[in-house]
Amino acid sequence: MKKILSTFLLLVLISCGTSKPKETSAPIGGPEGVKASKSKIEKLKNTSSSEIAAIMNVLASDELKGRDSGSEGLEAAAEFIESIFVANNIEPYFPTYRDTLSNFNGTTYNMVGYIEGSDSVLKNEFVVIGAHYDHIGLITPSNGDAIANGANDNASGTTTVLELARYFGTTKSNKRSVIFALFSAEEKGLLGSKHLAKKLKDENLNLYAMLNYEMVGVPLVNKDYLMYVTGYEESNLAQVCNSYGGEKLIGFLPKAKSFNLFKRSDNYPFHEEFGVPSQTFCTFDFTNFDHYHKVGDENELMDFNHMANVVNKSIPMIEGIVNSPIRELKYN
Repeated sequence: MKKILSTFLLLVLISCGTSKPKETSAPIGGPEGVKASKSKIEKLKNTSSSEIAAIMNVLASDELKGRDSGSEGLEAAAEFIESIFVANNIEPYFPTYRDTLSNFNGTTYNMVGYIEGSDSVLKNEFVVIGAHYDHIGLITPSNGDAIANGANDNASGTTTVLELARYFGTTKSNKRSVIFALFSAEEKGLLGSKHLAKKLKDENLNLYAMLNYEMVGVPLVNKDYLMYVTGYEESNLAQVCNSYGGEKLIGFLPKAKSFNLFKRSDNYPFHEEFGVPSQTFCTFDFTNFDHYHKVGDENELMDFNHMANVVNKSIPMIEGIVNSPIRELKYN
């Protein structure tokens, strides 16, 4: 089955063309060449609904059987993630992309890529951009369907991180170093992020911030902001993001506070280990999606235009954070 899944994913990747590693080739020379190069960089700032769909249609497909940790489906997802990292100039942070969990009963792993910062000083500071790529696998059937595809939770966040990796991997526009982390075993109790946060802390990583994406597949309704951030009042992250975005991208969701979502996603282990701003961006508000941990969490309900907007609006705010000459993010 593993070989079948691998072949399926390879064919999808080739046919969809999800990455563009050659778009930043150096200009031949002269003003026209420079202009052409800048034009190509500008295009990289925009993902599209079709590029989002190409990734989502793999990660949330029935073939992956709900991506349960330790399953063949999650292994296939890991192979797909690795192929995107390779195609987009993302180096492995460890000797390989696969970071085997030490706290999971079985074998599963985070997928961890890395881009070194371009500034000789700031490259020693790191920003982790993350999302969990596992889900809950096969569950009690409903209308004959037992596959919890996990499109919103959290193929959507994983796709967002992969598209951000494509952008930064091609433009190399980050002065601070960036780690792209796709976590396993989040559904088992944040095990993947707990493992990686402790491992990086033991290495004395100089972490500046951890930015996590969770359930961004459908838009908020009747809100004057694109996303909310968990732990909104804990730090100045929302204000900093909005200043770089040039608009109100990040808002405050009261339910996120009352449900204590700050402690319920993969940002929290990094907060505990490092004590730096570590928060989650989300567009699920408990009223705009009815299929949490159900078989109905499928791609047909996702809004790929909205997801492309999340990626495109995230780029300037993340570029601002990774390139700021000072450590402007702080807890309140």
